[in-house]
Parts: sequence; C-alpha cells; structure tokens
Amino acid sequence: MVSKDRRRRELAREKHARQQQRRAESTRRAKRRNVILAGVVAVALAAGATAYASVTLLGGGPDRTDAAASPSPADPCARPAKGTPSTKTWPKEPAMTIDASASYTARLATTCGQITFTMDASEAPHTVNSFAFLAGQGYFDHSRCHRLVDQHIYVLQCGDPKGTGEGTPGYTLPDENLKDPRIKGDVYPAGTVAMANRYDGKDPKTRNSGGSQFFLVYQDSQLPPNYTPFGRITGGMDVLKKIAEAGSHPEPETGNTAPNATVVINRATVGKS
Repeated sequence: MVSKDRRRRELAREKHARQQQRRAESTRRAKRRNVILAGVVAVALAAGATAYASVTLLGGGPDRTDAAASPSPADPCARPAKGTPSTKTWPKEPAMTIDASASYTARLATTCGQITFTMDASEAPHTVNSFAFLAGQGYFDHSRCHRLVDQHIYVLQCGDPKGTGEGTPGYTLPDENLKDPRIKGDVYPAGTVAMANRYDGKDPKTRNSGGSQFFLVYQDSQLPPNYTPFGRITGGMDVLKKIAEAGSHPEPETGNTAPNATVVINRATVGKS
C-alpha cells in the first residue's frame, strides 16, 4: 500500500514534470516564430495592431515598462530614469521641417548605454523628418525596446511607448530607400537602422505602413528589402552586443521575444551633425 507521503511526492514530481513540459513547449514556439521570421518574403517586423499570424508582433498585453523597472541580478543594464512613456498620437504625418540636404544624428540615451546613428535625410526624408519630430515631442522617452531577435536575424526593436508592439504615432509613413545599395543580397548589414512595418509580403495595401517602431541591426541579417533603411549606427554597437548577449525570453501575452536586459530609452534627441 502506497503511503500518503510517498503519494504526495509522486504528485509533486508529476506536477513539476508538467510545468517543465509547458516551459519547453513555450520555448519551442518562440524558436519556431524566430525561424519563420527569418525565412522568406513573408517575414515582417510589424508595427501596429494588425496581425499576420506568426510573422508579426502581436500585441494585447499590458504595458510592461513598469515591470521592467526592477532589473534582475543578471541584468547588464541600469534602472530606467523616472518618467512615464508617451501617450501622444497625431492624426497625420508631420509637416516637413528637416533640411533634406543636411546630415542629422540621433542619440539614444538608454539604460544600457548610448547608441548613436546618423540618418539619411536625402534618401529617406519622410522617415527622418518623422523620427526627428517624434524625438522632439519626447515620444521615445521612457519607452522600452520591446523585442530582441537573436536567432537567424539579429535585431533590437524599439519605438513603441506601449512596449507591446502595438503602439503607433497615429499616422503611417511611405516606404523609402528600399533600393539602398548597402542592402546587398537581401542582407541588412550590421549597423543598419530601419523602420518596422506591417507589410505581409503579398498585399500591396500593407505597404507604406511604417510608424514609430524601428530596429537596430547588430549582426548581418537576411531580410527581404521591405523595410526603410534610414540610418547607420556610429556608436554603441558594444551596447547592442551587451544586450544581445543577455539573451531574450518569450512573452506569451504580446507574442514578442523580449530582451532579458532592461532596455529603456531614457531620452532620444536628434540634431544636425
């Protein structure tokens, strides 16, 4: 006859085994999602709430910025500065105020260190103008970089104050500079800064769907040339490597693979170089 203590131990072991199985399945799903993301024309780094199955950033979870404010012991980054993410939106793209013949530099003061990149105003004027406008409005300040892809493609995605992949500034941008000669063989080279969008690779109506979300390429990544390249990282590749080395974890409520590091943009600024 099995004793009560032995039966309790057996039940505890069975419960632990079920928990381990669920965690393993969650990890496998995240890996499959990344493989699909790296695959073919249907790859999409999505901005906005429109869902395209496994290739988009599905949203719907709560704002995680507050939860990110308490770094774990293994976190390589500092605590975020005090402040709350922006809730501003605008009904249309901002009026053109940049000088397309000038050179502009963006500076992201993040919890992990400063990232600096020059922006191609002559090749992507709408995108650069919008980025400068949003930075001037404090739109990026206190926002979490919500997505790290560290398998097959290698990007950190930022620019959503909601921290879920659903956030938009309320307007969309035209695709620009898609024939950038630096994008050779459908490879976005390390150091590229490009706009995320919700193009599904098929429906032309999903073109011209960029907004505020952008991604930083920290290692050469095979992607179809559907994402406006508008900048080149000039400082902070070591910061991105540090973030990447800390790894990522799946967030079932958003569908993202979130960085383990606490990556928050304390302040974003843009100025003429």
